[in-house]
Amino acid sequence: MAKPLLQVIIGSTRPGRVGSAVADWIVDRARAQGDFEVEVTDLALLDLPLFDEPDHPRLRRYVHQHTKDWSAVVDRSDAFIFVIPEYNHGFNAATKNAIDYLSQEWQNKPAGIVSYGGSSGGIRAVQMLKQVLGALKMEPVAESVTIPFVREHLDGDGQVKPTESMEAAAAAMLAELARSTAALLPLRAA
Repeated sequence: MAKPLLQVIIGSTRPGRVGSAVADWIVDRARAQGDFEVEVTDLALLDLPLFDEPDHPRLRRYVHQHTKDWSAVVDRSDAFIFVIPEYNHGFNAATKNAIDYLSQEWQNKPAGIVSYGGSSGGIRAVQMLKQVLGALKMEPVAESVTIPFVREHLDGDGQVKPTESMEAAAAAMLAELARSTAALLPLRAA
């Protein structure tokens, strides 16, 4: 039986970002855990314009190829990890824009969140994102990974040097994502 597909979404699109390094670290952990096939979507490469579909996403009457392609990615995914920065006490606009493009494709799928930032580690961004995901009938798992002072966790090559607490949080989040994915599959099949 095929493993469920975990889509890791890199939310930051700005030059000089650390989101790619954070995503590389959590992707390695997810692959090592072994419960999922893992793909990565980098919103900087996806390059969605500001939402430009004429119809509401719940209708799934997409006219632009970029929306159809994004819909296919989200539709085939069984679970998600959003890797997000905290900007001005919230999550970033590129992540919100990518989420808002779609509706039904997100439903009954679990999501984990890995956030990073300054002293808060992005926890305010996590809280805001969970509200948005809940409105889309997604199931944000309780466990998340927050990385305060993220640049202090990068080595000379720009790779994440995780702490024991980061590793423990990642393991807990991935385990809960696996359980939630299995629990939600019957709802999606119906």
